[in-house]
Amino acid sequence: MDRGSLDRPLFGNGPALEWQERFDIALGTARGLAYLHGGCEHKIIHCDVKPENILLHDHFQAKIGLSKLLTPEQSSLFTTMRGTRGYLAPEWLTNSAISEKTDVYNFGMVLLELVSGECSGANNSLSSSVMGLVYFPLFALEMHEQGRYLEVGARRSRLEGRVSNKEVEKLVRIALCCIHEEPALRPSMATVVGMLEGGLPLTQAQPRVESLIFFRFYGRRFTEASMVDDENRQSDDQLMLYQQQNSIVTTASDTYFSLMSSQKSQAPDNV
Repeated sequence: MDRGSLDRPLFGNGPALEWQERFDIALGTARGLAYLHGGCEHKIIHCDVKPENILLHDHFQAKIGLSKLLTPEQSSLFTTMRGTRGYLAPEWLTNSAISEKTDVYNFGMVLLELVSGECSGANNSLSSSVMGLVYFPLFALEMHEQGRYLEVGARRSRLEGRVSNKEVEKLVRIALCCIHEEPALRPSMATVVGMLEGGLPLTQAQPRVESLIFFRFYGRRFTEASMVDDENRQSDDQLMLYQQQNSIVTTASDTYFSLMSSQKSQAPDNV
């Protein structure tokens, strides 16, 4: 039975995914990417790993679609940017080589989404009366530095009391390693699978803060973009409201003049 794409149960208003379901989806996606990168005759780079491209089947088995084939003869350089805002690796913005480590970055963002229930693509920032507007990956990094992992998973995932700090820590640390700015510092998907399965020690998942501080710049840019988007939406709403009100006034005026003209045409001849 097809359950649709991951974004529906993850960001929708239906029942929240259980922690084990989230973990199974993460592991299934990681295994799929590891196979694309190393198990095929030719290396396959997906270039757009996001919840909308992760399909769920019975028991929340994850399957990946829409990939880009990369042959050994290719230079790993693309002439046009591919991907989705909120998931783009830094190398897309610096015209650097695109490799399987670009998919690793995308996976790291999806892993943070699985933990938190926050979407990295459409609305990249969190609104809080205390924190103001905050870019979520930056928030996750700050919580990692303070050891407050449960706060990463308790914002929208609705898993309060159903998951331990240790379980969330494991996925957050792996996710942060996947989104290092330098591709060489990111683990391979095979290594990610090993850490998720427990075959490799979690000590290999040591996020390097100096390779993650670029999120402060990223966060400022995405926060500003989110604010502009909000302002544009408000302006559009105000314009639509004005047009509707103006339409009502115009319609009322037309009705009034039509009524006056009708009354005049029906008046007695001596008037």
